[in-house]
Formats: sequence, structure tokens, C-alpha cells
Amino acid sequence: MRRRGEQREDSSTLIAMETNLENNYGSITQEAAAQPWDRNVFSDGTTRIDFVLVWEEPGGGNEDGSSVSSTHRKWREQFLSRLRQAGLLQEQRDVCQPKKRVRFVLLSAPWSVLCYYAEEISLRVPLQVVTAPIVNWSEQFLSKLSLPNPLSQEVPNPPPDFYTCQFRSNKLERFLGSDDKETFFKTTQRHQVLYEILARTPYDSVKQGEVGIDRLISEQVFTAAYPLHEGDFKQPDPPGPPQSLGLRQILYEYWSKWSCWRRYQPLDHIREYFGEKIALYFAWIGFYTGWLLPASLIGTLIFLLGFLLVATDVPAKEVCESGNTFIMCPLCNICSSWNYSSICITYKAGLLFDNGGTVFFSVFMSLWAVTFLEYWKRTCSALSHRWDCSDFQDIEERPRPEFTAMAPMTMRNPVTGAEEPYFPEKKRFNRTVTGCMVIIIMVTVVLMFLIAIILYRTILSVIIYKSATADSFFSSSAGRIASLSGSVLNLIVILMLSRVYITLAHILTRWEMHRTQTKYEDMFILKVFIFQFVNFYSSPVYIAFFKGRFVGYPGNYNTLFGVRNEDCGAGGCLIELAQELLVIMVGKQLINNIQEFISPKLKSWWQKKKMRPQLKDKKDKAGEEAQKEEDASPWEADYQLLVCEGLFSEYLEMVLQFGFITIFVAACPLAPLFALINNWVEIRLDAQKFVTEYRRPVVERAQDIGIWFPILQFITHMAVLSNAFLIAFTSSFVPRLYYRYTRDSTLSGFINFTLATSPQSYSQQHHNASCRYRGFRDEKGEFLPEYFHLLAIRLSFIIIFEHVVFFIGRLIDMMVPDIPEEVEMKMKREHYMAKEALAENQSLGRTTIPGDKDVLSGDLRQRGSRGPQPRSDSPPPDLKDIPEETDPTSSC
Repeated sequence: MRRRGEQREDSSTLIAMETNLENNYGSITQEAAAQPWDRNVFSDGTTRIDFVLVWEEPGGGNEDGSSVSSTHRKWREQFLSRLRQAGLLQEQRDVCQPKKRVRFVLLSAPWSVLCYYAEEISLRVPLQVVTAPIVNWSEQFLSKLSLPNPLSQEVPNPPPDFYTCQFRSNKLERFLGSDDKETFFKTTQRHQVLYEILARTPYDSVKQGEVGIDRLISEQVFTAAYPLHEGDFKQPDPPGPPQSLGLRQILYEYWSKWSCWRRYQPLDHIREYFGEKIALYFAWIGFYTGWLLPASLIGTLIFLLGFLLVATDVPAKEVCESGNTFIMCPLCNICSSWNYSSICITYKAGLLFDNGGTVFFSVFMSLWAVTFLEYWKRTCSALSHRWDCSDFQDIEERPRPEFTAMAPMTMRNPVTGAEEPYFPEKKRFNRTVTGCMVIIIMVTVVLMFLIAIILYRTILSVIIYKSATADSFFSSSAGRIASLSGSVLNLIVILMLSRVYITLAHILTRWEMHRTQTKYEDMFILKVFIFQFVNFYSSPVYIAFFKGRFVGYPGNYNTLFGVRNEDCGAGGCLIELAQELLVIMVGKQLINNIQEFISPKLKSWWQKKKMRPQLKDKKDKAGEEAQKEEDASPWEADYQLLVCEGLFSEYLEMVLQFGFITIFVAACPLAPLFALINNWVEIRLDAQKFVTEYRRPVVERAQDIGIWFPILQFITHMAVLSNAFLIAFTSSFVPRLYYRYTRDSTLSGFINFTLATSPQSYSQQHHNASCRYRGFRDEKGEFLPEYFHLLAIRLSFIIIFEHVVFFIGRLIDMMVPDIPEEVEMKMKREHYMAKEALAENQSLGRTTIPGDKDVLSGDLRQRGSRGPQPRSDSPPPDLKDIPEETDPTSSC
């Protein structure tokens, strides 16, 4: 890539403002608290450390003579040499251990490099302080009622809000705080610049993709690359005033501690330290958890209402008092007949999940999901505007460094006019189709495992029944034992297949060569979600809509691979669905939370243990004070922390949970309560990981939560249809309603109404003893008219239910604007100010926007070719192929 050799004079006028500090609303360092001594510096005590590279060598410093080690040494030397030529300052520190030597290379970007790359990657810098206060809606609501706010907390050193614009070197004096080069660029912006250089610097052949620090780490040339945390997370001893705390200490004290579970999250502090992408995740999970509170309260009330209904339910009394009235047909080929009265407790337990309240709750949760998404859109638009990310994906997002290095040709960006790397769409389409085939194969594997678990449940129940004595607990509970163990086995299979497929999805998405990081992540997420949707929901869908539907009737049972099809258990399919949901959802949450709590601590302990021999040796040789200072070197301390694994698994866990509490909520009204409890724990665990256990991630900008939002919308629409079918076909709500209005309003005789008598031919084969089974058939096995009446009512209920819910949801969508009025006014104000600046440029006969003819030319050519450049009043930087053997240079 050819760098811009000189700064072009740019006549564009930024937002007109006074640069004198006395006339400004504030400055970057305004009211800055006295910070502790900064140890993230070179040995000269002044040069700031922006990034750290690490690799390990055998004890004596002599790597073995294998070709791999020599190749790694060569790549490492070339990479560090090219970083020096790119203008980065370097300082090497070694840590000796008994069996190895850990080498740290400290990197720093001088002012000229920062200026060049800040303009290159479109960093935003402050123009003016925004003085409007930020008020939470709940805080505003409580203040109007003159009520205290138990969620509020005073967090020290709130980051100021600025009007910002993209950095221009030749307009430096117009930016706020430009007089101090040390603090003008935020620490996180310096990290972005360093990572951009590290990610696009080649270390060998570009055509073979030998570019960037990520590839070097995957090849184990380096063991780690990370920016440093800003000091320790613990308060100094003795503690000082809150204003003296560093940003990491503030996040630890006011966010990650368990005592902060009921407080507002300090989102602006999170954004300042970790960037917009991570802050948006915590904003979303906090918003989602707050909305779970009313859903969990109503769900719990509906569940408790079930206890009242159980005590007064007439059909439940009929079951419990039936004695030997209803002799039921065997549940398997070798099983014996059983009394319907034996399921008294199970039948009553089923009423806790299957009652009239679940219909109301299903409607409520469907509308809750629609309203939740609409109000999240408003919150997200306000946050993205406040954090200067409103137009990030449309205009500002640049190609991924890997894509920049490996794309075979260039093309002019039709939005910015800049020439950028390009990958042919036809090639990408072919690769995407191949990825779709892999998804189909993996989905088929999931369905094969589902069939295997169905057969497992059937066979296990037969084995338990045969091996147990006639009146034992195992004999009567064979079906329940098989069902519960099948659910646990299904959870294990789900978690194993998830790990395999996520690895496959990473490989496929890298191979597809997506231009931007957002597009790359969206395609990766889509692949994984399609698989996980089938993986997690296939078993509940089978139980809810297919199990017990294709059993047949006595004397004419249907089979699968020679095994009789599964029938619903004694208490019906809905209680089995509730059991499956609780095992998968709560079991997965418990496993994840235990893993998130224990795994990082074990890994961190192991990392520190590996460094401990070296520390002990030093302590023997040097004094306690010198050793304390040695131990606390920031690059060593951060190297012992864990690599930040990103937000994908966190989002996936929450989105799958959202599916469980909406798609199948008719079967388990307690699901929102379990989700709420889990999320309170999840937020604290995630906060502790990011603040105390993870190395500091490089900040990433984001406009919203990405493709997760369309996925949530898809789940919401699926939930409406799923709940309609659950109530109509799986629940006893429609049959009870039909019986109440056509036979007996007190539901007396309802149990006998739902049971059919075995055909005469079947009775003759079993000693002329007839038995009963669930169904609406006559003694010949033919469907009764009541079956078709119920079928028509059920289909009518589904149509009415989904039309009413979708209509009300659409009304909510129309009534709630996506962007709050005050945010819309701010955006219009900024657009007006930009238009004023553009009008002034045009009056001078210059414009910063390329002409339409230039923008739409879109000429393609091979990387490295030197075709004619289209003319423009503000030409973009020339792009060409990165030289393969020569060292790239850059200038500011």
C-alpha cells in the first residue's frame, strides 16, 4: 500500500469554534483528577508503552536448531525490523526463568506516526464539550414522583462528552486539547493505531497471507500481543479519595463487585476503557435484564396461580378418585396395563404449567418481546450517537487488515471515493455456497443425534421396565427416568457439537474473505446461529409438536426402525417439555457460569505458577523492595492474564436464552425468572473477567449489536407462532374450552371424554380385556367427529392468536419511534453544521467530496497495477500491492 508522502492542504472548514481554552466549554484534561504514577513507560521514564509483543525461548536463550525455530526467528526479526521502519519505537526486556526466557518487546508510536494513522483509520477527536446532562429514563421517572432511586450511584471521574469529527493533521489547531501531544490521543486510540500497524505489516510473502500479528501468534512466532492495563485494579493502601482512582480501579469498585448487582452500570466509563463494542454489549444485557423483571414477576404469579387451580380442578379430582375405573393400555410392547389414577401427582404437577394463565402469559411475552426490541432500538440509537458511532458502518469502517493484505485487486469505494482492496463477489459467492453445504451437513448430524436420543429413551424405558420388579419404583418410573436421562444426554451432545462447529465456522468465514470486520462477524454469527438454533431447539420442538402425534392406536402402532414410536408420558407432553427446557436452559447456564467462574481462575493460577520460580530466585538475590518493583512490571503482570476471547459466546448465550423464554414460554412460565437470576450473575462474572482476569482488548467501534438484532427479531416472530401451536395442540386449553361449551360447564366427565377405548380385535388378543388410551377415536380406531371439530377450532385459534399479536406488535412498532426526539434533534443539528461547513468550502471553489462520475467509475484492476487515477478535487490515497520482499515504509 502506497502511503501518502505529504500532507495535502485541505480547505475544508470544520465546525467553527474558538480554540482559546477560556472560550471553550471545556478541555480534555478539564477537572482531571491527580492520577498515580504511570509505570507503562520505557526505561527513560517518559516514552509511553502502547503495545507489548511477547515470545518465549528455551532457558539458555539458544533455540533448538530445527527448521521451524529458525524460520520463526527469521519471521520475527523481519517483522520487528519492518515495525521500526514504520516508525515505531522499540525496547526489549527479558525475564529469565529456570527452563525458559520470556522476551518482551515494548512498542510506542511517536507523534508523527500517530497523526498519520489517526487520519488513515478515521479516528474521531474532540471539537467541543457537550454540557447536556445524561439522565436515565428510570431515574427521571422516579424523580418526577419524588421517590429515591435505589439503582443510582455516584461514580467518580465521569468521562466528558464531546462533539467530535474525523482527525485531520492540517487542522490540528482546531481540535480540543491539541496543545498537549501527550494526552491529545486517548490511550485506547493509541492502541488502535498500534494494532492497525501490527495487523497490516507483512513478515514474509504477502501472496501466501504471511501478514500481521494475528497470523504470527497462530504460527506461535509470538506467544502474545496486547496493550497494557492502566495500573492495578485494586485500590492503593491506604485508600485515597475516589477522584484519585484510575479508570480500571473505578470499574472494579463501582461495576465488577458483587455488591453492585442492583446499581446502574457505568457505561461511559466502560466505553472509555474498553471501547464502544464491549460497552454496547453490557448496555444490551443490562437493558435486557431490566426488562426481564416484569416478565419474571408475571410468570411467577401465573405459576403460583396454578397451585390454586390444582386445588379446585374437577378433572384432577376425577383422575385421583377414579380408582380402577380407567385401565390404560400398555405404554410399550412388553409393558402391562396401568391405572390412570396412579398418575394423580403427575397430572396435578402438569396443571402448574398447563392452565388458562399460560394463554395470557404467552400473549404477554409475545408483546413483551416486540416492545423490548423497539425500546432497545431507541436506547441503542441514543448510545451510538452519544459515542459518535451513528455513521460508523455506513461511512467510517475500513477494510479488515487481513483483507487489505490478501485481496487480489483494488476498487474505488463508492461512498468515500478512496481506493480500497477488493475481492471478486463471484469467488466469495462460491465459497459461501460451500460454507452453506457444511452447515447442512452439520444440521443433518444434529438430527441424527436427535433420532438416536429418541431411540435411546424408548429402549432404556423398556430395559428398566424388564429388569425391575412389578411394583417397584423403577417399574412405575421407567418412562420418567428415561426421559430425564435423555435430556441430560441431549445437553452433553449439544455442548460437544457446539465446540466442533464453532471451530469449523471460524475457518469457513476467514476463507470467504469478507471486507469489513462487521461483515466478517455477521457472517460468522449467522453460520453459528443457524446451527445452534437447530442444535438447541430441535429436541424441545420434537417434544412440543411431534412426540405422541404419530403413535397410532392399540393393535396398529407406528414404528421407527422397528421400535414403537414414543408416546407422551403419563402427565402429558407439556410437562415433559417444561422438564426439557429446564434441563437444557438452566443446565447450560449453570455449566457456563461455573466454567466462567472457575476456568479463568485456574488458568490464571497456572500462568502465575509458571512465572513463580523466576520470582523466587530473584527474591533470594535482591532485597524485598527491589523485588516488589520487579514483580509489579506491568508487561509481566498482564502477560499472566488470559487472552480476551471476545463477545461472541456471551451474545450467543443470551440470544439462545431469549429464545427459550419466548419460543417455549407457554410450557414454562418460570423461564424468565431463571433467566433474570442468571443474568444478574452473568453481568458480574463478565465484568470481573474483563477488569481483573483478561488482558486488555484492543478497542473496537460499533454502531449497534450487529446481526444479533435481526436474529432477535426472527426469534420474536417464531415465538408468536410457536406459542400459538403449543396452546392449540400441546396444551389441554382448547379441549377443555370445547368441552365446557358443548358438554358440561363444570368439566365433569372431561377425563372420560379425552380417553378412547381399544378396538375389539386388540381386546381379543389380550384375554378380552379392553383398555383406554388418549385420543378421539371410536372402537374401530377411526377418528370421531369431535376430533375434526377440535382440529378446526385449533387452527382457528392459531390464526386469530398470531393475527392479534402481530397486529398489536405492529401498532407498538408504529407508536414507538426508533430514534428519541431529543437525539433526532441533535443529529439534525450536527448535519446542519456539517452542511454549513460544506457550503463554505464550495464558495471557495473546493469540495472534499469526489464527483459522482468519479465515485461511480468503480474501475477494477489487479493489485499493484498503475492505471490512470480518476480526477477529484480531494483525491484519495493511491493504493498498490504491498511489496513482497522489500520493507514497507510510511511517512507523516
